[in-house]
Amino acid sequence: MKKNSFLFSAKGILIAGFLSLNTVMHAQKTADISTISEKTLSSILEKNRTYSSQGKVADYIPELGKMDAKAIAFSVVDKNGKVFNTGDVSKKFTMQSISKIIALMVAVNEKGEANVFDKMGYFGSDRPFNHFSNLETTGKPLNPMMNAGAILTTSLISGDGEKPFLKVLDMVRYITKNPTIDYSKSVYESEKFTGHRNRGMFYIMKNSGLISGNEDQLDNYFKQCSIELTAEDLAKIGYFFANQCVRFDGDSTYKNAEIAKLIESQMLTAGMYEFSGEYSRTVGLPSKSGVGGGITVSVPGKIGIGVFSPALDQHGNSLAGYHMILDLVKQYNLSIF
Repeated sequence: MKKNSFLFSAKGILIAGFLSLNTVMHAQKTADISTISEKTLSSILEKNRTYSSQGKVADYIPELGKMDAKAIAFSVVDKNGKVFNTGDVSKKFTMQSISKIIALMVAVNEKGEANVFDKMGYFGSDRPFNHFSNLETTGKPLNPMMNAGAILTTSLISGDGEKPFLKVLDMVRYITKNPTIDYSKSVYESEKFTGHRNRGMFYIMKNSGLISGNEDQLDNYFKQCSIELTAEDLAKIGYFFANQCVRFDGDSTYKNAEIAKLIESQMLTAGMYEFSGEYSRTVGLPSKSGVGGGITVSVPGKIGIGVFSPALDQHGNSLAGYHMILDLVKQYNLSIF
C-alpha cells in the first residue's frame, strides 16, 4: 500500500512538473510577441509574396480590376501602440467589406445592440458575401458581415443624405488618427453603376419593412466601401477592437469592452465569409476581409494586424494576406484557441 502511495505521489509530481513546464513554455512562447520587428514581417512577406500570382484581382467592380496584383504590404501595431511596416505600405486600397465593422460600431453606439440585432441575426454563413441567404424567406439578413446585413446596418445610422456615411468616415479617421483618409470617387461610381445585386437586397428589405428610406442609404453603403486606406491603417483598426476600443495612442474616448466583444465575435464567426469556419480553425483570430485585398486582424488584448494583397482566393479573401497572417500566428502562437 505504501509502495503504491509512493508511486502515485511520484506520478503526481511528474505530472505537475510537466504541466508547470508546459505552462512556462507556453508563457515564454506567448511572451515572444514582444520580439516582433519589421525584419520578422519582411521575412514572412517575402516567403508568401508568390501567392500574389496565384490569386485573382476582383474585377466584378471594374475599378477594382485596375489594382496591381503584385502589390503587397504587412503591418502590425504592438501592445504599446508601436507600428511595424513592410512592403508597399504607402499603397492605398479601398476598405470594401472591412468598413462593415466600423458601420456596425456606429449603428450600435446610436441604436443599441438589441435594436440592431432585432432586424438581423448573429449567424455564421456557408454562403458567399453577396448571397441573398434567407432574405426571401424570413426577410432578415443572417448577420451584419454579409452585404445584406451591412446595407441594413448602414441604413440604421441616423441622419439625412450622406450624414451616415460621414459618421463612418469620421470614425475611420479617428481610429487610425489619419484625417487625410477619404473615399475614392471613381470606385464609388463604379460600385454604384454595377451594384444591381446589392440594389436587389436593398429593395427586398425595403419591401419587408426593414428599410424605410430611399437609395441615398444604399449610396452611403457604396461610399463606405470605397474609403481608401493602407495596411497600417488596418493594423490600427485591428488594434482598436483588440483593446476594448482604445486607440493605438491610448486615446480612450470610445472605450467600450462590450462593443469590442460584439465586433470581434462577428469578425470571428462571419468576417471571412464562407471561409470563416476554416479560418477560425487555422488562424483562430477575429478578422475582417475586403475584396480590395485588405484584411484587418485583432489579437484580443494584444496587437492589431493589417495586410494587403489584392489577388484574392475563391472566397474573396486576400490569398497572400491570409498566408502572411497564418505564418505570424504560428510563429507567435497568437490563436485564441
